[in-house]
Amino acid sequence: MSDFATMVDRYLAVWNESDPAARRAAIDDLFAEDVRYVDPLAAVSGRAALTELIGAVQQQFPGLKFTTGGLVDGHHDQVRFTWNLGPAAGFDVAELDADGRIRTVLGFLDRTEGLS
Repeated sequence: MSDFATMVDRYLAVWNESDPAARRAAIDDLFAEDVRYVDPLAAVSGRAALTELIGAVQQQFPGLKFTTGGLVDGHHDQVRFTWNLGPAAGFDVAELDADGRIRTVLGFLDRTEGLS
């Protein structure tokens, strides 16, 4: 996938999708079956585990939505981007597989104040 900005928009839309069935369908479309997601607070593998993680994050921070935090930077099969979640912010690096699906996400938290 050469349009990294669109991929990031789709990625954040998955994290913001509150309907579990719609979220799972979007995950199946965007992520590799064996996706690996790692950040300082979580480490999961597979679409089902990612679906559960996103649902748990939504329960922990009801009403908050992920937004892009700035420029999307990508080359070859990797992209990095910043995001905001209310007062929190961080950045992720995603690696795509040969089919253009996300196979790995490495997340970093830059600002966590205001989240409980």
